[in-house]
Amino acid sequence: MTDNDAFYGKTAPLKLFLLVALPGAVGMLASSLYGLFDGIFVGNKLGQTAFNAVNLAFPFVAINFSLADLIGVGSSVPISIALGRQDKKSANNYFTCACIAIVIIGVVMGAVMWFAAPALMGMMGAEGELADFAVQYLRVYALCSPVCTMVFAVDNYLRICGRIKTSMALNIAMSGGTVLLELLFLFAFNWGIWASAFATCLAMIAVTIAAMLPFMLGRMSLKFCRPGFEPKVMWKMITAGSPTFLSNIAGRLTAIVFNTVLLAEGGDDAVSIYGVIMYLNDIVQPLLYGVCDSLQPAIGYNYGSRSPERVKKLGTYIFAAGGIISLAAAALLFALPGPISSLFLSGPSEELAKMCVFALQIFSATFLTRWFGFAAQSYLTAINKSFFASLLSICNALVLPMAFLGILWNMGLTGIWLNFPLTSAGVTAAAAVIFVAQRKKILPQKGDI
Repeated sequence: MTDNDAFYGKTAPLKLFLLVALPGAVGMLASSLYGLFDGIFVGNKLGQTAFNAVNLAFPFVAINFSLADLIGVGSSVPISIALGRQDKKSANNYFTCACIAIVIIGVVMGAVMWFAAPALMGMMGAEGELADFAVQYLRVYALCSPVCTMVFAVDNYLRICGRIKTSMALNIAMSGGTVLLELLFLFAFNWGIWASAFATCLAMIAVTIAAMLPFMLGRMSLKFCRPGFEPKVMWKMITAGSPTFLSNIAGRLTAIVFNTVLLAEGGDDAVSIYGVIMYLNDIVQPLLYGVCDSLQPAIGYNYGSRSPERVKKLGTYIFAAGGIISLAAAALLFALPGPISSLFLSGPSEELAKMCVFALQIFSATFLTRWFGFAAQSYLTAINKSFFASLLSICNALVLPMAFLGILWNMGLTGIWLNFPLTSAGVTAAAAVIFVAQRKKILPQKGDI
């Protein structure tokens, strides 16, 4: 019996959930905290213009990271299924090809971001100091892209190998390192906005090296091998990773559109409020992602080993945990919008403070339904039903937000804040329809897989 079979194939489902999901949630929460502190430090130390510059630039950074996530998540699904079928040769080939592809993508995208940064910020309507700050921030990430992007894939590979606690520890180390470096660079050295990005990149590089070293030394169940870049190998990775990729890329494209509209219609204050919403979303979503994504290797392994009852039980835990996290987030945001927004906005005017409180209370309703659509997408990805997962992700990140942007246009800024809960409710309805219509394929019986 292999280590993977003993852990993912034989551990009782509830115990497996607790062993995997809790560290996964803690690790992802820790990794997301660097973004929270980045917003707090930049907003309070460098001011509102710098805070807005980060919000304008970061969607492009996230698009670059999304490409790494496409390969990282996309390879982890066929790797887990291959290991469940005891096909280590295929698993190692997926792993090797994925690592090489991520480095190549990092180099190409880094070069594109470096040279295109001024034009991208100009396209969004940024001028003067705002544009200059955004370009500085974006170019630091561009320079470090070839190494930094690997951090979004290696986390998946550690979990596949059963190194759940190692994954959690490295995520905590990355967040803690980023916070310490930002404090040093911004408050001790009094460096500018570029130092905020540089602190994050240095922490990512250190964690990437630490995480990849055991693989390079051959101490993990996944091994590097002579790569076989066959079209079907790359296609399987791309299709399996497409739901996460589409969600990330479409979400960031939507953020770019929203930032452009907000800058034109509501000025710096509207962009600031949207930035607060995005930071808060990027705290709750990693918690959901940590629970759901950490269970994907377990679900994929049992799907590959043809254990449908274990697949269904693990899927049930994804939905239950997602519901608890989302409802708690909704209650907290609705009850404490003022104190939460004050973390990001340094000495806001009375009008800005009231606008932010109003927006956050509307936004809190998003999490009443967000959990179902998110858990459904993750479960569908894990069992390799990428078409349905991609459909949900593109609806959540692009189709419905753009539709509601047009429908609610006459409501001004209120229409934009309402966009979030309405989109979430629409995705939940779509997920429910898919599960009812495709229940025999999505909830397999013995012998179906």
